[in-house]
Amino acid sequence: MPEVGEKAPEIELVDTDLKKWKIPTDFKGKVVVLAFYPGAFTSVCTKEMCTFRDSLSKFNELNAVVLGISVDPPFSNKAFKEQNKINFPLLSDFNRVAVKAYGIAGELPILKDYVISKRSVFIIDKDGVIRYKWVSDNPGIEPNYEEIKQVVAKLSGK
Repeated sequence: MPEVGEKAPEIELVDTDLKKWKIPTDFKGKVVVLAFYPGAFTSVCTKEMCTFRDSLSKFNELNAVVLGISVDPPFSNKAFKEQNKINFPLLSDFNRVAVKAYGIAGELPILKDYVISKRSVFIIDKDGVIRYKWVSDNPGIEPNYEEIKQVVAKLSGK
């Protein structure tokens, strides 16, 4: 698992339109919030992504990008994004590349062999270095949104 102060792993994921994104390379010069969520259409994940949606103008003011990432296929993420009017990219980690690179593989109690991501937030600075990490073993716990905004503001110099 990468630690605060280390370079963020280089990963490539697709969004809901099958466009490829390289993280952090494609976002150099911006602060990036990676919000890993276990599964689209679940109650806590919906609440989390909608909370980021409702705060997006604040992140935009700070020259920051929010990216939601799950192991769901891009087609499921697209339906989830449309249903909840998510206004930032949702990326599909269906091959578990990001889950492995960030060391956040989790599992569902009823489906032991089905790998999901632990609910996690990583903040990457403008130079591609991880400056914040929060990982929960309990998928029912949401991140501290105010703390995330404060870290992004500090990294953005505001």
